[in-house]
Amino acid sequence: MNAPRNPRAAGKQAAKAPAPSPAEQLDLRPGQSLELLKELHILTREGRINQDSRRKLKQVYHLFNFIEPLLAELSTDGHAPSLADHGAGKSYLGFILYDLYFKALGQGHIYGIETRGELVARSRALAGQLGFARMSFLNLSVAESADAAELPAQIDVVTALHACDTATDDAIAFGLQKRARAMVLVPCCQAEMAACLRQGKALQLARTPLAELWRHPLHTRELGSQVTNVLRCLYLEASGYQVTVTELVGWEHSMKNELIIARYTGQKKRSAAERLRAILREMGLEQAMAARFGLQAETAGNASAVV
Repeated sequence: MNAPRNPRAAGKQAAKAPAPSPAEQLDLRPGQSLELLKELHILTREGRINQDSRRKLKQVYHLFNFIEPLLAELSTDGHAPSLADHGAGKSYLGFILYDLYFKALGQGHIYGIETRGELVARSRALAGQLGFARMSFLNLSVAESADAAELPAQIDVVTALHACDTATDDAIAFGLQKRARAMVLVPCCQAEMAACLRQGKALQLARTPLAELWRHPLHTRELGSQVTNVLRCLYLEASGYQVTVTELVGWEHSMKNELIIARYTGQKKRSAAERLRAILREMGLEQAMAARFGLQAETAGNASAVV
């Protein structure tokens, strides 16, 4: 018969168990630099993290999980991948991508594009401090960056995390111009579509019962955002991309949670362009919004395809 367990001895054994490391406590990815997270103010100097920073890091890590396989695929045969991050802000995504992937790869380049000059200057200084030589930061809008001399003619991956209003559309236009192999987009607030819906509301209410979907201001805003993202996906499919739409993280972490992943296949879907135009026509938006999604507004007797 086994001797009864000594509670005091068990307590001593438990006391000897090693405490989890800061990386384990914070559920960090292997190889993640704690010093980088401190410089980004995700961690305090003592290695602690608050709930807001934890939420932000969770979003960036989850996005990294989608981007890493794309970069790995593009890096085969010695190719040096390039990535443009639009609306980079403090460049959390860019720095973590570099730290976890580009640094070990030893090649490739990340371009952070941001309109706030002070954030661009801060990111440049931090990249220099960390020795992240293959990172560049441009003080430009998304629209301006398409023709910027500092950027190469072709970019492999385009990202835009919570780019507001039409900035996501500008990022898509950038990706199309730069012949991007993949785009990873998390749209944010969207006002342009809602404004167009409000403008023609009375006429559309008289024309179709579907206009009830945007009769009330709250519905106008929410429907405008939803329809915009649907049209973005159709536009990408019509332009030769395979599109996947999913959640970025749980809704408790972010209300702007839709993740659009587009991979270039070269197979342009004519049906996607036709459905895009049909939705615009049904909602009375063809004249106002056709050009936004690569279409020419139709004139009498003239049906146009994607530009």
